[in-house]
Amino acid sequence: MKITDIRAYVLSDPNNGKAHWVSHFRVPHANELLVILETDEGIEGFGLTTSYTKIDPLVDALTSGLADFIIGADPLSPEQIYNNIFSTTWKRISFERGWSREAIVRLSAAIDIACWDIIGKKAGLPLYKLMGGWRHEVPYYVTCAYYQDGKDLGALRDEMEWLKSQGHTRFKAKIGGLSLGEDIQRLETIRDVIGFEADLMVDVNRAWDLKTAIEGVELLLPLKPRWLEEPLRWTDDRYETTLLAQKTHIPISGGESEITLEGCRAFLDQRSIDILQFDVTMFGGITGGRKLSALCELNHVDVVPHHDPFIHAQIVAATPAGLMVESFPDPARDPLQAELFENPLVHRGGSLLLNEEPGLGLRLSVDALSKFGKVIPMD
Repeated sequence: MKITDIRAYVLSDPNNGKAHWVSHFRVPHANELLVILETDEGIEGFGLTTSYTKIDPLVDALTSGLADFIIGADPLSPEQIYNNIFSTTWKRISFERGWSREAIVRLSAAIDIACWDIIGKKAGLPLYKLMGGWRHEVPYYVTCAYYQDGKDLGALRDEMEWLKSQGHTRFKAKIGGLSLGEDIQRLETIRDVIGFEADLMVDVNRAWDLKTAIEGVELLLPLKPRWLEEPLRWTDDRYETTLLAQKTHIPISGGESEITLEGCRAFLDQRSIDILQFDVTMFGGITGGRKLSALCELNHVDVVPHHDPFIHAQIVAATPAGLMVESFPDPARDPLQAELFENPLVHRGGSLLLNEEPGLGLRLSVDALSKFGKVIPMD
């Protein structure tokens, strides 16, 4: 089988709505690049990559020669394709063409996901079965409690009441953007609404220094968080996370901000986290996600991938290490989850039920591509 053509779209939210902030940056409602690979056997596969920065460098790389590493390749050999693309990060061509390292990392992930979609379709199996078939549904949690202008404790309470009324039972709240005292007030409000029978996770998005984190874990104890996510600033987070883990029994998670499999492996080597949150749409693709999942299983670390639940559900359902996926049921935060697919995974009883269609098991919505997508000219 050979890849014969590439189609690509930039996906963005035309409405862009009210800003959602985490501790120190605004998260885009939609900022993704979609690639669709065509083959000489008539099988197509798609992949997505997410970026929190401008998407232009990804477009520039894809349209200025990177496609040459893809056209004519065999999508049934994803290891070869991934390595051929990723290895340009240390080759002269990247300098000559002006390809940024981040752009290549992101694009290699999207192409890899598309190849695996094709592999599943060729085999006639959904990826989670092709990769192990541990279970056919996966628990999910809802990410919520973003900072927004004018959002006080009353508005936060209303948000949580609405989410609880939808039947959700696991919630991850954003903190780190205010003082410890103010953020604890926000978490107390959330606990008051959801009760202690529901799971509450806490995400700092790398905002705390070590001193604040040590104080923070003590203040968090009465709230009984399921885990504490990315508590330390980026400058020395692996080492400082190891130190913090020695001072608390609250499970610590991380990994989404890495850009390599080796970076995630370092967290495991240092025994600093209990939960790994890699993102196959940002680095590694399905190929990398499978490797990290195996490492996690052998090291007794849970897998809870970051973002994009419909793609990551395939990874989590395939491995005994898979714990749950992240979900964004509020279309104001993530309209793509609500509209991008004709057959999105069904939420039921706190779990996502995987589709039995082959590959990723997802069909792109033509209407959504028209609404959110801008075609990238590949000529």
